[in-house]
Amino acid sequence: MSDLMRPLSFGHLMSWALEELAQDGSIFGVKENQFWRPEPGRLITDSFGDRLASPVGPAAGPQTQLANNILVAYLTGARFMELKTVQKIDGEDLRAAVAKPCIQVEDEGYNCEWSTELTVAQAYDEYLKAYFAIAVLGPELGLGTIDEVGFNISVGYDLEGIKDDKVNSFIDAMADASGTPIYAECSAWVEEHLGELSHFTREDLDALSPQVSRSVTLSTMHGCPADEIERIAIHLLTEKHLKTSVKCNPTMLGYQFARDCLDRLGYDYISFDDHHFTEDLQYSEATEMFRRLTAVAQEQNLSFGIKLTNTFPVEVHRAELPSEEMYMSGRSLLHLSLSLALRLSREFDGALPISFSGGVDAFNVNEILSTGIQPVTVATTILKPGGVTRLRQLSSLAAEVMTDYHGIDVDRLAALVDDVQGDDRYHKRYREKSRSRKTASPLSLTDCYKAPCEDGGCPIHQRIPEYLKLTAAGELTEAFDVIAVDNTAPTILGVLCSEPCRDHCTRLDYDQAIDMRAVKLVAADGSQDAFIEAIAPPALLTAARVAIIGAGPAGIAAAIFLRRNGMDVEVFEKLDGPYGIVKYIIPSFRITREQIERDYQLAVHLGIRFHFSCDPDYSVADLKKTFAHVIIATGSWGRSPSPVREVNGRADDNDNILDAIDFLWQANNEGGAKVGRRVAVIGAGDVAMDCVRTAQRTEGVQEAVIVYRRTEAYMPATQHEVNLVRAEGLTMYELLAPVSYDGTILRCEQMRLSEEDASGRRAVVGLGTFVDMPFDTVIGATGATVKTGAYARNGLAQDARGLAVVDECFQSSIDSVYVIGDGRVGPSTIVRAMADAKTAVRAILTREDLGADYDARPEKVRRDQHEVHARRGLLIAAINGKAEGDRCLTCDAICEVCTEVCPNRANVAIAVPGFADPRQIVHIDGLCNECGNCGTFCPHAGLPYKDKITIFWTREDFHDSTNSGFLPLTDGAYLTRLPDGSVCEHRPDQADLPGGMSAVLAAIEKDYSFMLAAPVGAVS
Repeated sequence: MSDLMRPLSFGHLMSWALEELAQDGSIFGVKENQFWRPEPGRLITDSFGDRLASPVGPAAGPQTQLANNILVAYLTGARFMELKTVQKIDGEDLRAAVAKPCIQVEDEGYNCEWSTELTVAQAYDEYLKAYFAIAVLGPELGLGTIDEVGFNISVGYDLEGIKDDKVNSFIDAMADASGTPIYAECSAWVEEHLGELSHFTREDLDALSPQVSRSVTLSTMHGCPADEIERIAIHLLTEKHLKTSVKCNPTMLGYQFARDCLDRLGYDYISFDDHHFTEDLQYSEATEMFRRLTAVAQEQNLSFGIKLTNTFPVEVHRAELPSEEMYMSGRSLLHLSLSLALRLSREFDGALPISFSGGVDAFNVNEILSTGIQPVTVATTILKPGGVTRLRQLSSLAAEVMTDYHGIDVDRLAALVDDVQGDDRYHKRYREKSRSRKTASPLSLTDCYKAPCEDGGCPIHQRIPEYLKLTAAGELTEAFDVIAVDNTAPTILGVLCSEPCRDHCTRLDYDQAIDMRAVKLVAADGSQDAFIEAIAPPALLTAARVAIIGAGPAGIAAAIFLRRNGMDVEVFEKLDGPYGIVKYIIPSFRITREQIERDYQLAVHLGIRFHFSCDPDYSVADLKKTFAHVIIATGSWGRSPSPVREVNGRADDNDNILDAIDFLWQANNEGGAKVGRRVAVIGAGDVAMDCVRTAQRTEGVQEAVIVYRRTEAYMPATQHEVNLVRAEGLTMYELLAPVSYDGTILRCEQMRLSEEDASGRRAVVGLGTFVDMPFDTVIGATGATVKTGAYARNGLAQDARGLAVVDECFQSSIDSVYVIGDGRVGPSTIVRAMADAKTAVRAILTREDLGADYDARPEKVRRDQHEVHARRGLLIAAINGKAEGDRCLTCDAICEVCTEVCPNRANVAIAVPGFADPRQIVHIDGLCNECGNCGTFCPHAGLPYKDKITIFWTREDFHDSTNSGFLPLTDGAYLTRLPDGSVCEHRPDQADLPGGMSAVLAAIEKDYSFMLAAPVGAVS
């Protein structure tokens, strides 16, 4: 495929919109219940003098490039359209200068695009088509009228280019479109179809103003001289008579301010030097220029203001995009943008009009508008899941506070800047260390819906969307039944689960991942006791018996799965009770003994026999005399490596250095360790967090601290556990690597962060400077180890680390002897240990000709599709309790994220009978410019714009692509590329295409033929 967009004619645009509305109740994928309807007559006058139903809209960027982009923005609530910048370099020349993919908004946003990739003439036509489409469809759909919408043009980048006929003609024609061919084309189509319209009349057409825009925003390149900016603005004011604003960059704040701001908010990895700060427009020259331009505007009876902010250039440092430099946007830009707004508002006593973008979303739009800043435009937030439908919430919120423009409330803006600086929502850690939500599954041609929390996130594949829905509905018994199929310790995992599901939750790209762990606990608290009482041990289906060594989470999980499926099991444990590390090491302030006992009773009521206080020197050979299968699940109880290096040729080894496991064992089981007044915990995993919190609670301790050689962002502990440490006011020393400890003084070398490795974790480099700190006790929490002597003693093959060598089912070198859990891989998590149990049990059951009940996936609990779509695009803060499940987006039932995040609407979901998923994704090549955004958010490993069935409009595009798909030919046949890359001619009466392609094509022909119509002039 190519990145060449082929704009729709106005007739094609309108027929597509109206036919899709009739067929699916949507327009370019936006459902009718996602349309925004303003309060009739509720209008404001913005700082440009436009009368608007909402001061919210898309920023000049990818969402305002094509007419269909602008139309869907309008449908969902945008009433101020900041059109994508035009300049003298356009079309093919511009596309050649823009590396693809060009957008990356996984968290904060980056792009390496700039002005429209169309020609200026094409861009003009798109803006006129959008203007007419809104003028017609607004009244038709009851969404308002065109005079409630503002269109703001954006031009750049130098005076010579703006005076050039190409851009100059564009400006003039936006001010008066009446003599242009596209105006005539649109008018003629509307006139011809007036009889098909219910609310747009001949009078409306005659009254339609040819003046599309009378305001302009000037965008200049970085390094543009101040006098050039001023000359352009004067030209726009005095020669073009346009209300004018100038885009300003955060570089006006100075390098050190920007660096400190981003570092303080956790974005220390964003790389930039000071050259743009020294070469761009300087604050002092800007303020003097703005005063002069304000005076010129007043002389012309026009307005002058500024747009905050333009691009913030940073270096490509983590392979974000195929470019050397890119432009930052989104929540990382908010504090910088507001800080510049505050500084300028103070300079001008609130009298300088400011339009705003740079991190606006539903959580802050009201506060920003309440300062008097308006209008506000967005790009990054509507490039994330939900897409332009996020505008519906933004405009609904804006309607609560919007007023006519009266200047900036400086005090209110100052308070907002302070609030944002202290709000965790704008700190990097708010995303909880998650990077990409993508999973490892390949993206299939059809049937690709998936809930990544369940499939790719959760190691035991819990049916998460189902129990979330049931719990939110108050159906706790049914929710617990769903949980218990896959989860043998619902309460323990409702308290302690590491929640890998959250790393893949689609909500992560909206606001915050759903607290699935807490919802699980709600269901367990409400129904587990009754579930336990109802358990009846199932009949034994085989004489073969299984011995399990270890009654930790892995061992008990294996026992429950086996006994549930008809096998007799006995569990042998060296301790005097169940659940190992969970019970004896994890502090009781995290989980109570009553909660642990409740999960243990699930096993007891199944009739599983437990033997406690067993000899740890087990014999596999002896067990195999009685049991057909043996599972070893003995955990990681070995000491962590010494937290300090060797001193004077020997390792530091004194009574004041404790291993984390030893310390927590003493704290939980022996009345507590004697650790003195000051305690240092070396390490930064969850165990380290347990240690420091336990130490601080220990009698006699005045201060317990974490000492870590990297920074918080790279701590292996979950963000939740780190936040708990912070909430308790405990100190975390960063960038300190322990060197030695003599029983009183811990010597640490100061470190700095170095380059990232493949996982995204940064290495550290010693600075050669040292810090001495007094501590009575040092606790090493750098990772427990596996005691491997038993493997050697029992003849199991071992790897270089001493761990047992196992196959894909975790069977060791001895037949029917399996190793699972932490004892297989080293310290891991409870839920991964449980997943190991599933794998080994499945293998054992298969050998005994039995099935695993957890592999039977019953019919999903469905949500109403209208309800699901209505929730898309809504940012919802976390909700404590069972209602948290209502935030679920039900991705297993309706995914369609790729259709939402595509700014060009190039991915479409169509109804095709005969598939597991209710709708199939089809890619429209002619609307795609390969921005790559759908690939970022698709939960699979693949890229929708390359991997889905594709409709082509021209032979050139077909042959320039490797996508599977169809090109309509003039004789009714289709030039078809198959998944294996072969090309053939296919006729619709042939049902011989693989991968469901025949069914998809049949549905397109029957119900979506408007997608096949090539743009005027395209050669098929």
